[in-house]
Amino acid sequence: MSERKISSSRKHQLKSLMLSIAKGILEEEDRERERERGRYMSETCPPLSMPRSMQELQELAREIHHKIDVIDEERYNLDMKVNKTNKEIDDLKIKVQDLMGKFKKPVLRKVRMSADAMLKALLGSKHTVNLDLRANLKQVKKEVKEEDKELRDVGDWRKNIEDKSGMDGRKKMFEAEA
Repeated sequence: MSERKISSSRKHQLKSLMLSIAKGILEEEDRERERERGRYMSETCPPLSMPRSMQELQELAREIHHKIDVIDEERYNLDMKVNKTNKEIDDLKIKVQDLMGKFKKPVLRKVRMSADAMLKALLGSKHTVNLDLRANLKQVKKEVKEEDKELRDVGDWRKNIEDKSGMDGRKKMFEAEA
């Protein structure tokens, strides 16, 4: 069916009818709230009877003080519950935000830190291993060959050539190799 248009007078009549029903419901809720409050007050706060003697007055003050302490305890417990649930709600909001992926990563600054310092920062006092990588390397001693040593020790190249020139020099070379 095609949509019917409601006339403005009919709209106004329906609106006023809905407002009058809502007003009646709100008034009924207010009356119910007042009855509930009166019932609660009659249960928790008996009618006050003014004592005639000083001892009765002191006893009444002790009772009121005790009731105040009990109510303060309840209020404190409720405050703690509310704070705890608020914290849980915040944590859950953060988890949801992380899962959604809309979390902006902050710009990280470059920090010069050794591996030991980094592990100490991450693990705290549990970190006792020293990561001195140079200490773990094997020590290799160089063996210097005598020929290399002779070549390094050669001072004047002309003297070296003169020693090797002629048959005596060649003979010395062959004897040194053998």
